[in-house]
Amino acid sequence: MSLNSLKVLIRGGGEQATAVAHRLHRSHFRVVIVETSNPEAVRREVAFSEAVHEKEKTVEGVTARLIDSADDIFDMWQDNIIPVMVDPEARVKAVLKPDVVVDATIAKRNLGNKMSDARLVIGLGVGFTAGRDVHAVIETKRGHNLGRVIRIGEAEADTGIPGNIMGYTAERVLRAPQAGVFTTSHSIGDIVQVGDVIAEVDGMPIKTVIGGVIRGLLRSGIEVPKGMKSGDVDPRGMKEYCVTISEKGRAIAGGVLEAILAEFNV
Repeated sequence: MSLNSLKVLIRGGGEQATAVAHRLHRSHFRVVIVETSNPEAVRREVAFSEAVHEKEKTVEGVTARLIDSADDIFDMWQDNIIPVMVDPEARVKAVLKPDVVVDATIAKRNLGNKMSDARLVIGLGVGFTAGRDVHAVIETKRGHNLGRVIRIGEAEADTGIPGNIMGYTAERVLRAPQAGVFTTSHSIGDIVQVGDVIAEVDGMPIKTVIGGVIRGLLRSGIEVPKGMKSGDVDPRGMKEYCVTISEKGRAIAGGVLEAILAEFNV
C-alpha cells in the first residue's frame, strides 16, 4: 500500500485534532475530520472544527471545508482540502473504510472506538488502553513524555492543571462562574490587563487575573456548565501564537505520525 493513499479518519476538530490533521495532511495522507453539530473549541483560530460554523477554516496554510455527504470527500482530497463532516458517531467509517482512526476528541473516555475499526486505531490522552480498545495511545500531558507512543497501557493521569507558561498555570484559564449562556465582546488576539472583564455568563462577569493576549475564547451564545473552560490568556502577549499550532500540538501530531509510519512504512 502506498503511504499517500492512506485514509485517516480523525474524530474531533479542536486544537489537538487540528494539529494532527495539519501534520498528516502536510505529509500527504488523506484526512477526514468528523465533528459534532456545535463544536465548542476555545482555541478557535487553530481549530478546523470552526468549519462547522463558518463552512471553511484555514490554519497555517491548510484549509478544511464542511461537506454534506461522504460523496464529497474525494472531491475535497482532489482539491487538497481537508473535508469536515458533522458525524459525531463516525458512521462514515463504514463507507470510508479508513486505514487509520484517530480519536482526538479529548473526551477523557472512549467514545466507542474498537481496534477493529481500522488497521490502526489511535487514542489521544487519557480514556484509552493501548492493546485493549486502541492499538496505540499518544501521551498528551506536558512534560518529559509528551508525544510518546504508548503500545501497552494508558496515558498519564490528568491532573487538571494547565501547562505552565511564565509561571502561570490555572491563572491562564477563564472558566464559567455559573451555568448559562456565554457572551463576549472580546476577540481572540485582544490584549487584556489584570481585572478586565473578558466575558459574561448570564450577566455574571468573567475577569482575567493576569495580563496578556486572549489566545482562546468560546463563541458567544454557547450554553456552558459552571466551571467550563471558556477562554485562555497567554501572558507572553504574542499575537502570532493565537493563530499558530502550539508546541504541544506539534509534539502530539508527531507521535501520531510516528505510530502511522511504524505500522505502514514496512
